Amino acid sequence: MLSTLLTLRPPGRIRVLGGLCAFTAVSLFAADRSFTPYPSIKPLVLPPELGDLNESKWLAWTRRHDRAVRARLEQGDLDSLVNLLLYGTSFTSQPRVHIESLTEASKSGVLRARVDDLVAGLLTHGSNVRLQSLRHLVPDSPAEAGKFVYSQLLRVLQERQALAARAAAEPPPERPGDPAALFDRASFFRDRGVSLDTGIIPGFTIEQTLRDLRQRGVLREGRVARVAVIGPGLDFIDKNEESAYDYYPPQTLQPFALADSLLRLKLAGGSDLAISILDISSRVLEHVQHIRARATKNIGYVIQLPRDVARPWPPGLVAYWNALGDQVGTAIAPIRPPEIFHGLETRAVQIRPAVVLATQAMDLDIIVERLNLEAATRFDLIVGTNIFVYYNAFEQSLALENVAAMLKPGGLLLTNDRLPETPFSSMHLAGVTVVPFDSPGISARLAVGWYQKR
Repeated sequence: MLSTLLTLRPPGRIRVLGGLCAFTAVSLFAADRSFTPYPSIKPLVLPPELGDLNESKWLAWTRRHDRAVRARLEQGDLDSLVNLLLYGTSFTSQPRVHIESLTEASKSGVLRARVDDLVAGLLTHGSNVRLQSLRHLVPDSPAEAGKFVYSQLLRVLQERQALAARAAAEPPPERPGDPAALFDRASFFRDRGVSLDTGIIPGFTIEQTLRDLRQRGVLREGRVARVAVIGPGLDFIDKNEESAYDYYPPQTLQPFALADSLLRLKLAGGSDLAISILDISSRVLEHVQHIRARATKNIGYVIQLPRDVARPWPPGLVAYWNALGDQVGTAIAPIRPPEIFHGLETRAVQIRPAVVLATQAMDLDIIVERLNLEAATRFDLIVGTNIFVYYNAFEQSLALENVAAMLKPGGLLLTNDRLPETPFSSMHLAGVTVVPFDSPGISARLAVGWYQKR
């Protein structure tokens, strides 16, 4: 993407009437999308490789960087290919394979059978949406495709080892009593493919954070009208076996979970709520475009919410799972999971068409791009979870400035990644919400930082 300008349509809005949501039209506005302007980077600490910089060199660098970031999506897709190989059930009847039992699965022939079934599915033109989206990645020859899949599995295993070594070599600094230390993941995945993995936990931590912000008086009832979600992802198949399912269509959760939470906590604007999705993934953008087209025909959007009861969740997460969607949709019968998933409890919610139409996706690389919005159309709140950990410190500081340019004064960014600040930054870490994540045999804490525009 070399063009620096793009005319955008805003989302519609959700009008809150007695706890119900009704779609109401809003006038269109034009917003230009531009690369981060040169003057904006002057307060930042530049990496040595940028050398002597001027405006022309800066624009050239941002364009190259944008292409490089988008290229990382393909590596993320290849990671998803490996996750599907190990945990998928939509293309094979073979048992799933644990990373820890790969050697046993290889000796027994299970791994080879799964590779053969995956290749057969990829090379046929069936109705499996996940296989269709990955087809372009593999060679046409079954033998070559099989070798390719094995090579990607080997790459992922080597990457896991490298990340484990990095975690040992780059432990976060010990800061007893500092809640910000809980989300100081630095740039742990800075050279990894950008994956679309998503699930229910980000929505849970954001709702707990919003509740905390309301109790503290940082956010007030009815004051949030325009929100954005950076990279909400697509529930394709998770890299964690306990939440890796492909028996239902790919889905995006966070935009609707965020709207649900804002309405439940009565933080949504008294008359309307507009939701923007900022993403670089064509699959996410096309997915949202598709469900919006269906919503214009009064067809709701169904999300599936599986829960493995054999893996204990904290009581707060269970309560969130039970309530998720009740402000923006209606509970319906879920898709029945395969027999392999013993003890899987399921829910499904059909999001109302009005809510879907209040959500719109926009192509935007948050690292080097921003929307140049009029003051009245800037965001009150932006959410970005499991995003910034994929980038180095300079890239993160750039993203923080781009976020600031799109927020109203005093607006908030909620993220579970610690971002670098300078005394001249447009944003500052105003606080941290710690979310207990205790369940039988597990004691853990999650954290979300709230960065506020100065």
